[in-house]
Amino acid sequence: MFSSDSIRPKQRPGSGIVDTARGTGKAVSFTFDDGPNPRDTLRLLDVLGRHRVKAVFCLWGDHVEEHPDVVRHLVAAGHTLGNHAMHHDDMSGWGPERIRADLRATSAAIQRAVPGVRIPYFRAPYGAWGSTPSVAASLGMQPLGWQLAVTDWEPPGTGELVRRLREGITPGAVVLLHDGGGDRGQTVEAVDRVIPLLKAQRWRFTLPELGC
Repeated sequence: MFSSDSIRPKQRPGSGIVDTARGTGKAVSFTFDDGPNPRDTLRLLDVLGRHRVKAVFCLWGDHVEEHPDVVRHLVAAGHTLGNHAMHHDDMSGWGPERIRADLRATSAAIQRAVPGVRIPYFRAPYGAWGSTPSVAASLGMQPLGWQLAVTDWEPPGTGELVRRLREGITPGAVVLLHDGGGDRGQTVEAVDRVIPLLKAQRWRFTLPELGC
């Protein structure tokens, strides 16, 4: 049976990592990692636009440099950006100065694509935090965790992803999904199917909390 417990990020007490959506009651935040990816990110933008949902896209720096036009589409559509490191490395054993250099390089790549854009969130690749939360916070970025990951990187099939989302979402959850790092067509289709189902149950789509 599917369980998200083993893939929740290791969060230390007092680390400042947020995994909660803004608002009370049936609020949920959708977040997408590892893009931009022209094929699936642009399809996902169409889906989110039709359903009038805003999300957070945590961007992989190498992919930003390859596809700056897709970053511009994200911002033009009103979505919020996150820093997801330059090369998607496990940073848990890195020292603060090495982390700082990587996060600055990633943010610089994003801002070359969209000058002046805000980057309010940082998510550590693999949820391997180490010293990254305090460094990210010192650079003005909220460390962003999650409450539900549906392992869409497997991928297990669109119907299974829909089931995991419907059964796994709880009030205030930040949900981890992926628009890059591989073929994410199943994720795009699952999001398209699940949003109307959730809205029919009076769920609201908000952004994650910001504590920085």
